[in-house]
Amino acid sequence: MRSSRSRAWTTDGRRIERTYWISHVAGAAFVVHIAVIQDDWGHHSDATLGYKSVRVSISSSDLGGHVAGHDIELARRIEAVASAHGAVPGEHP
Repeated sequence: MRSSRSRAWTTDGRRIERTYWISHVAGAAFVVHIAVIQDDWGHHSDATLGYKSVRVSISSSDLGGHVAGHDIELARRIEAVASAHGAVPGEHP
């Protein structure tokens, strides 16, 4: 597993995770955008809003908690909108 300060998604084999650094209000909008993507894709993750961060954790509970292709695709879809919200992945800027 890569360090949580890495710019890449991290994994423990059961989930993939990434922290984005972002202002609190912009982070709230980013979390809402993630929720819309999840509903459109039909696959849901955990998104935790912090004071200056959003942490995303994606897993497939229906597959016994293993990372699957649709987890990777959801991560790509989240990545595609992150910069529009000013979200910076990985190490605190």
